[in-house]
Amino acid sequence: MAHSILGGLLRDRTKQVINRLIAVFGAIAMLFGVAACGNSANTTADGLTKVTFMLSWAPDTNHIGVYVAKNKGYFKQAGLDVDIVAVAQAGAEQAVNNGQADFALSNLTNVGVYATKGAQIKQVMQVQQKPSAIWCSLASNTAITRPKDLDGKTFATFGSSESDAVVRRMIQHDGGKGEFDKVTVGTSTFQTLSSGKADFGGFYATWEGVQADMYGPKLTCFTEPDYGVPGNADTIGIIANDKTISGNPTLVKQFVQAAKKGYEYAYAHPDDAANILVKEAPDANLKPAFVKKSMHTIMDGQYWGDPAKIKDGSFTFGTNDVKGAQQYFDFLAQENAYTDSHDKVVHKAPQAKDLSTDEFLK
Repeated sequence: MAHSILGGLLRDRTKQVINRLIAVFGAIAMLFGVAACGNSANTTADGLTKVTFMLSWAPDTNHIGVYVAKNKGYFKQAGLDVDIVAVAQAGAEQAVNNGQADFALSNLTNVGVYATKGAQIKQVMQVQQKPSAIWCSLASNTAITRPKDLDGKTFATFGSSESDAVVRRMIQHDGGKGEFDKVTVGTSTFQTLSSGKADFGGFYATWEGVQADMYGPKLTCFTEPDYGVPGNADTIGIIANDKTISGNPTLVKQFVQAAKKGYEYAYAHPDDAANILVKEAPDANLKPAFVKKSMHTIMDGQYWGDPAKIKDGSFTFGTNDVKGAQQYFDFLAQENAYTDSHDKVVHKAPQAKDLSTDEFLK
């Protein structure tokens, strides 16, 4: 659902995300990125604090709780006037780091990559609690039935060393060498595979996987946990910069509490939430049936946590998976996937416990 400085599937995400978003929203991203500057210091005539939330790619069900919170008035009840804006060309993480946006959707993996390059950002709420990345070939390509078959094939990539490490580990875990060619994707991995320019690429089970099931093309897919990739790569959540967290904790708590309420509503009322997303993000041209199926895939797979544990209070919705994130960080460090701001390899893994906080969830 990172990025140019990082790489990959949201993990390639910033590049995937930004390329896709630029194709869809183009100049709007630049316009909103500039308009976002300084909004948190302003108030409306009603006394609401203006806040900017930046998308990390085109609107989808990863963002849905924020749209629900705005539509249902949860932000207004918290004293906030939230402007949801398109991703800036430099990426949502950089926009938050520089103060162009107060909050954004990202994940702990991206926070770790940007922190290694000097960014001062933290994840303040984690929505997704388990990996949703899938690595797929077209089902019509009968030469690929398992990760080992990806050896010697061509990977449709967005240029991320992170995704290279993941694919290599999956192939090797399945008994292959982990050697493959690469071709850079423009805006659509589906198109790249269908054109025959590549044999496999990365998707999300909760979005592109649903798209493939409903509209085609049919895919043959493999998941990371099944083939030796440790931890949780897809710790998708909401980020803020350290200055906002330390200087205006009340604002952060107001936003997190309202957004949390929006995501919890979406988890409990998936069809209504899907209709809200379609209504609130008209430029995305989303189909209600598709968004509803995405939400039901999230629910059925318990991607946002076990509903029973959320209901009985044994799990707090939004809790950061520090353990799972750290296992994945350590894996990436072992694979030399981290680089500093000068593109020099960094061998020490970032520390998830220092890059996230649950203090605003209660």
